[in-house]
Amino acid sequence: YDIHASNGILFNHESPMRGETFVTRKITRAAAAISLGLQDRLYLGNLSAERDWGHARDYVEGMWRILQHEVPDDYVLATGVKNSVRRFVELAFSEVGIEIEWVGSGIDEKGVDAKSGAVLIEVDPRYF
Repeated sequence: YDIHASNGILFNHESPMRGETFVTRKITRAAAAISLGLQDRLYLGNLSAERDWGHARDYVEGMWRILQHEVPDDYVLATGVKNSVRRFVELAFSEVGIEIEWVGSGIDEKGVDAKSGAVLIEVDPRYF
């Protein structure tokens, strides 16, 4: 058929356009709302879940580059770096000046504001 057809496997890619039900947006919006006093707590599922998160712009550029090759092939687009949901929470909250410390384990694990001691993150088994 003389079709240029490459395959691309794209790992998680994020942007501000990501829906608010996705964990990344849920975390970033909660960090902002909590820092502004508009929300008290963030409820999450498995804090140990790991993902390779990249930015959608980088993935769009990667797809464009794939199409520039003369010969079609199979490609995997990823950052090569995994982060846990726990680490994503720490990074998001640090952006709004809140250091998170973790206490407890499993479903009893909580994220606490290192300065005030207030519990800001709790595990909710419904989100597993």
